[in-house]
Amino acid sequence: MKAITITQPWASLIALGEKQFETRGWSTSHRGKIAIHAGKKVNEEAFEDFKAIFRKHGITSAKELLTGAVIATANLVECHKVTSEDYEQAMAVTTGPKISGQEYRLGDYTPHRYAWEVDGVQHLPKPIPAKGKLSLWEWQQSI
Repeated sequence: MKAITITQPWASLIALGEKQFETRGWSTSHRGKIAIHAGKKVNEEAFEDFKAIFRKHGITSAKELLTGAVIATANLVECHKVTSEDYEQAMAVTTGPKISGQEYRLGDYTPHRYAWEVDGVQHLPKPIPAKGKLSLWEWQQSI
């Protein structure tokens, strides 16, 4: 199965179903099942920005976020190019949907980046330790 390593807290936001788009500076032609791997780094400042979201799920500290493990699987539906961004309206226009509200706040929608759309997220009841890699990578573990 293909996997992608995502820095915390963004990996957990996807695993918890709070984030449906992962923004990247590159596109992918891969569609289908993908493992969400929480990297070893935690951006504590970003956690503080999104603390209210995490509180809804009983998470009160960045130290509670899992790292170095596959924490969810999802279906990579599409990869949309960001064509424009309106900071004042807090909205991004892509080659697919317009992205606004909470979703906009959870990503980097600078023009010419890509919004990877995921659905069918399955949070794993028990994280599976794994070493992450750059880009998309093959995860050999079965669930």
